[in-house]
Amino acid sequence: MPKKLLPILLIPVAALAWWVYQRKSLPPETPFAKATRETLRSVLTTNGKVEPIEWTTARAEIAGLVERVHIEQGQRVAHGAPLVSLSASDAAAQLASAEARAAQARAELDSISQGGRSAELAEIENGLARARFDRETAQKDLAALERLVAKQAATPAEVDRARERVRQAELQIEALLRKRNALVAGTDRTVAEARLREAEAAAAQARRRIEQSTLRSPIAGIAYAVEVRAGSYVNPGDPVASIGRLDRLRVRVYVDEPELGRVAVGQPATITWDALPGRSWNGTVEKVPTEITPLGTRQVGEVLATIENPGNELIPGTNVNVEIRTSLVENTLTIPQQALRRESGRTGVLLLQDSMVEWRPVETGATSVTRVQIVSGLAEGDRVALPSERPLKPGDRVRPVLRQ
Repeated sequence: MPKKLLPILLIPVAALAWWVYQRKSLPPETPFAKATRETLRSVLTTNGKVEPIEWTTARAEIAGLVERVHIEQGQRVAHGAPLVSLSASDAAAQLASAEARAAQARAELDSISQGGRSAELAEIENGLARARFDRETAQKDLAALERLVAKQAATPAEVDRARERVRQAELQIEALLRKRNALVAGTDRTVAEARLREAEAAAAQARRRIEQSTLRSPIAGIAYAVEVRAGSYVNPGDPVASIGRLDRLRVRVYVDEPELGRVAVGQPATITWDALPGRSWNGTVEKVPTEITPLGTRQVGEVLATIENPGNELIPGTNVNVEIRTSLVENTLTIPQQALRRESGRTGVLLLQDSMVEWRPVETGATSVTRVQIVSGLAEGDRVALPSERPLKPGDRVRPVLRQ
C-alpha cells in the first residue's frame, strides 16, 4: 500500500474511535413519566366461580329405569313441571290387583250389610215362610183336635201327633233363623273390612309409587344441570336435575389473603367470562370472609358477590374473572406503578432534577392495575424515572426520554 494513502485511511478510523468514546461518555437515555392528575379506580383483579342464589337438586325417590327425560339443559321449567319419568309398569300392575281386591271386599261388605249373600238368604227366607205356614197350620189342627177331644170326638193320640207337628215346625224355624244369622256373623264383617283396608292400602302405595315415578320440579327456574338420560338406572337419592334461578347469581370470589383488607361490602364487582369475550356482568360485594382457606398453593378468603344475569348466559359452575373496584379517587396525583422503588424499607422514586436523578420518598394511596396514587412527595408535572436496562442510583446523570 502506498504510504500516501495511509493517512487517508486512518482518518475514518480515528473518527469512529472518537464517536465511540463520546458515545460512552454521554449520559444514558432514561425513560421518564410525568406525575398527572386523574380519576383513579383502584381495582382488585382475581378469579371466582358462579353459583346460583336460589336452587335445588331434584332427586329420585324410588329406584327405577329412566323411561323419559322431559327437559333439556338450559330449559326454563315451571314449579311442578315433570322432569323425568321412571318406568312404573310394576306399580301399575300392583294398583290393578289392589283395586280388584278392594272391589271384592266392598261387595262382601255390601252383602253382609244386606243380611248375607242374596241366593242363600232367599232360600232361607223361603224356608222360613214355609215353616211358619206349617206351624200355623199345625197349631190350627191342634186347637181343633183339642176341642174334639173335649167332645170325645177325637182321641188323645191324635192330639199328641198334632202337638208334635207344631213342635217340629218351631224347631225348623229356629234352625233357619240360626242359619240366617250365621250368614251375617260379626267375624265375617271384621274379615271383610280388614281385606278392604289391606287392598286400599296396597292401592294407595301403588298410586304413590306411580306418582313418584314422575319427578317434578320443586321450584320454578332454569334446569342448569341434567344428570340422567333415557335408559339409565337410578337409585333413591340419586340426583336427576338441578334447578335454579339464573337471573341473579352469586359469585364466590377468591381473594388472596394480603388483599382482603381492600374488600368491603357494597363495592362494585365486574365479571367477565373467557367463553364470551366482550361481555361483562355487574354486581356488588355482599359478604366478606370470616376465615382463610387453602386454594391450591394460595391462601384465600371467599368473598361473595351478587350479580345480575338478565340473559341467563352465565350458568352455575362457570369459572370467571373478577374485578372488584375497591376505591374511586377523583382528581388525584398518580404515577405509573413501575416508577416506584423500594430501598432500605422506604418507598420512593428517582426524580428528574435538571439532568440528574435524586431520591425522593413518597407516600402512596390507592392503586389501579397500572397506576398508584401519590399522597405526598411529588407535585403535578414532576418527572419520575421508569425502569431501564441500565440501573440508576441517586446522583446519576441521564438523558430523559418522556413517556406516559
